[in-house]
Amino acid sequence: MIPLSGDDEKLFHGGDLGAARRLFPGAVEPFIDLSTGINPNPYPVPRFPAALFARLPDPASMNALAQAAARAYGAASAAHVVPAPGTQILLPLVADLAPPGRAAILAPGYPEHARAAALAGHKVKAMPGIEACGDAALVMVANPNNPDGKIFTRSDLLALAKELRRRDGVLVVDEAFMDVGPRDASLAADVACGNVVVLRSFGKFFGLAGLRLGFALAAPPLAARLGAALGPWAVSGPALAVGTRALADTIWIGRTRQRLDAAAQRLDGVLSGLALAVVGGTSLFRLVQTPAANALFQHLGHSGIWVRAFPDNASWLRFGLPANEREWRRLKTALLAFW
Repeated sequence: MIPLSGDDEKLFHGGDLGAARRLFPGAVEPFIDLSTGINPNPYPVPRFPAALFARLPDPASMNALAQAAARAYGAASAAHVVPAPGTQILLPLVADLAPPGRAAILAPGYPEHARAAALAGHKVKAMPGIEACGDAALVMVANPNNPDGKIFTRSDLLALAKELRRRDGVLVVDEAFMDVGPRDASLAADVACGNVVVLRSFGKFFGLAGLRLGFALAAPPLAARLGAALGPWAVSGPALAVGTRALADTIWIGRTRQRLDAAAQRLDGVLSGLALAVVGGTSLFRLVQTPAANALFQHLGHSGIWVRAFPDNASWLRFGLPANEREWRRLKTALLAFW
């Protein structure tokens, strides 16, 4: 089995090349990081004046970002948008919007949902589908789901929200990968119903995870509570400037969606051509199932290629997108050498 101990548990979130080098000392360098669902070709960050880094973020810049996010994601107005330093910090805050009780968390799903719900005082129970939420006060679901890319329809999610509303419950829909999902599946325009919170990640699609920027979309009363919990200056001035510019760049967004779709199809060809069954994913990652997952993980690691493993499912591996032709060649060569 894949070694797992202490701090290395965090390697299963992906992106930690320090953990990769500890696990595979002497591996081929440079490591190729395919362990995340982050766009490997990020939005081009312009040069900013030094003063932007020296002064505190101002309310006008925060409002401009909220307006850009509302337009980009389909929220009714900036009053429905809460910018934050990444969606990760929002998870326990949105979990705290529901009265303490049972939290239903989709499984398989993003493991941080369960951790955040527990931090907010909920008793966490995994559910195999959204129809199995029972009497939960809080339901947290990713759409598209991570890691299998499953899509839940708006009608099903809105029916669940209506059911939760009868007991003052809250539905949290983590749309971290919705930038590459079906346009009509987002609940961004439906948060006005009052008990739905949508989370949108900036860093994944725009490839700028280190910027730490994300959004909660919610009815204004809930948005105000979340904003108050975050406090002033939650988002840095550079993040405000980059986010406002990127979210309004519709040409780059459209071209990037097309490029990511093509890259995901290319990855399908590489993986399926080598007897790896692609069982899910989005345009930013592919999930494969194989009885040789552990051996392949080890082989790729020694080859300097870091993919996502799953300690709770020994037959799964998740592959992100190579960044360039050199990385594509190294991936294919390593896979051919294994088989």
